[in-house]
Amino acid sequence: MAGIDYQHASRTNLLAWSLLFVAHAATGLTLLILYALATLLSLIWVGLPLIVLLTPLIRAHADTHRHMLGHFLPSGPVPSPYNPLPATGIARRVGAILTDPTTWRDLTWLLVNGLIGAAIAALPALLIAQAAHLTLYSTVLWTTAPDSYYNLTPPHDQTSALITLLPALLLILVSWAITPISVSGYAHLNRWLLAPDEKARLAQRVAHLATSRAETIDAQASEVRRIERDLHDGAQARLVALGMSLGMAEQMLTHDPHTAQQLLTEARDTTRQALTELRDLVRGIHPPVLVERGLQGAVRALAVTQHLPIDVDIDLPGRLAAPVESAAYFAIAETLTNTAKHADATRAWVRINHGGGRLVLLVGDNGKGGADLSQGTGLHGIRRRLGAFDGTISIVSPAGGPTIVTMELPCVLSSPKTSPSSAMD
Repeated sequence: MAGIDYQHASRTNLLAWSLLFVAHAATGLTLLILYALATLLSLIWVGLPLIVLLTPLIRAHADTHRHMLGHFLPSGPVPSPYNPLPATGIARRVGAILTDPTTWRDLTWLLVNGLIGAAIAALPALLIAQAAHLTLYSTVLWTTAPDSYYNLTPPHDQTSALITLLPALLLILVSWAITPISVSGYAHLNRWLLAPDEKARLAQRVAHLATSRAETIDAQASEVRRIERDLHDGAQARLVALGMSLGMAEQMLTHDPHTAQQLLTEARDTTRQALTELRDLVRGIHPPVLVERGLQGAVRALAVTQHLPIDVDIDLPGRLAAPVESAAYFAIAETLTNTAKHADATRAWVRINHGGGRLVLLVGDNGKGGADLSQGTGLHGIRRRLGAFDGTISIVSPAGGPTIVTMELPCVLSSPKTSPSSAMD
């Protein structure tokens, strides 16, 4: 999400955001006071449950602020730096909270934002309020309570009262001019306070790598079990039946040639079926078309085999590394399978391009929508497959459709000269 153009944005809109920021800052100060009270009460153990209760509220409040700042920062929303808290045990959770540097950064943010940030955000509204006060006095109040005015020279007639409209107009002009500066300054101050530092980013990176490594190991183990199951239930059973048929044919060959011939025919059919199952198994591990023609040719071939029309648009000036190609291909294949099973769509589309060191895969359909990344093993499997390469997946699927699945993988392309010509189909 790119930041807005402050100078050309609606001043009313910016003023509304600044008032919302002030309300958030006041809420943060309230949470800070409650947290300080809970910390004092923790000396007699009463405050420990309050700390455990307040910490998620503070973090949710900070994350909401990080998301709001995405409207005003060119870099988009500020990343969240938190690690998961222990699932059970008040003492363990309190220990993790108090030893986490992000806890103290959040408390510092609540204090600084509640004082300095709120003042910066409220400045345009305060100037407008002062201008409104001057205007109200100039038109009404001077006739009823002229001595209550705090100017050095209170007005004594309508003409001198109207002169005070000039400062009011000046205040409005100043407010109009500084509103973008105020909102921008507030956003950058909060970004500096809320953005994860290098230590937090390193900790998140380590946690992400540990999680993706564990998920990759689980995925590989699951894939090995699937291959073993397919071999045991498919090709191995066919080969056992083939051996039995050949043995029986060998025994009957001399005294019952007709039956032996039938058994040999069955053995030939069994051999054909076993070869088909082995080809399907190999294709499920790494499709030959992916090796021969690259991701472009493999996805186009995949689209032809689907039961609904699929529009394919691919712009790849080179080849990807084989593991990345495989992950991207199977992610697209699984997404299209989900579309065929659940979307009730009449058409779908696939867009693939590369830029900024990232491969972007977009799969959409005109189905009924309602896809949820938190539900369904298929989508979870795609996220796990992409996570092994630091990839991401996001879904936009409102009720009634359409569904758009966006997947990104950090990678580089080889030189177009080294790509097979067939891959440029």
